[in-house]
Amino acid sequence: MTVATPGPGPELGAAHFSSITLAPKEFAVIAARAGFASIGLRLHPAFPGAPFYELPVGSRSAQEFKAVADGEGIKVFDIEFFVIDESFVAACHEATVAAAANIGARRLSVCGDDRDGGRLATNLSEFCALAARYGMSVDIENMGWRTVRTFRDSVAVVNSCGAENAGILVDGIHFFRNGASVDELRPNAGKVKHVQFCDVRGPAPKTSEAMIAEARGGRLAPGEGELPLKDLWAATEHGTAISVEVPLVGSVDPEAHLKHLHESALGILKPDQ
Repeated sequence: MTVATPGPGPELGAAHFSSITLAPKEFAVIAARAGFASIGLRLHPAFPGAPFYELPVGSRSAQEFKAVADGEGIKVFDIEFFVIDESFVAACHEATVAAAANIGARRLSVCGDDRDGGRLATNLSEFCALAARYGMSVDIENMGWRTVRTFRDSVAVVNSCGAENAGILVDGIHFFRNGASVDELRPNAGKVKHVQFCDVRGPAPKTSEAMIAEARGGRLAPGEGELPLKDLWAATEHGTAISVEVPLVGSVDPEAHLKHLHESALGILKPDQ
């Protein structure tokens, strides 16, 4: 996922979840050929049993990945996904953070799931300090079934954390489905470092189970649902990273899927005539 600039020729990134069955090398190749400038990678499980890939520093797999990515001209933007819960210890994740830095990643993505707000802010601050030692930043994403449920919660924990390299990741579904509006984003736009485009139709789910089902299996390509993604984009600041996160469903060819997502996202970023 990569830095986008409002105006002609914005660069776009592809989240690994969009084709999570592809190993990093294959994902880099296919995403580059689909038109994306960068990718995000899952080097840490988003939840127990979730797929992820390891690229340890000094390993052959990391060296091969870097060679392939360089050859394709595609960069790594962020690494997913760390859950800051009551058992989180930043230092335990240093190997993954080092691996992320080794392949050129710029940011780490987290969610917050600790009811002790003070401890959550402290752990986020400590993770930011770890990331800073490797030249990276950390973005927190709200999710309806987590303690950091709303965009407002994300703003509060970033403010409490106090780290200069702490930011907010806005995912289209999680942002709008949990009650936020672009009017709420505008005064906090400077904190938003990364926006993920995805779409959805119908009424917002009410239960945690339904929210999870929609987030993991109900996403649509940008512009194919009802979310005001153009308004979301317009409310962000120049230089905000833009990526697309819509998982491949069924037997669709991964390259065709990513090309469709790239074209759909460009349609959101295209100025209205």
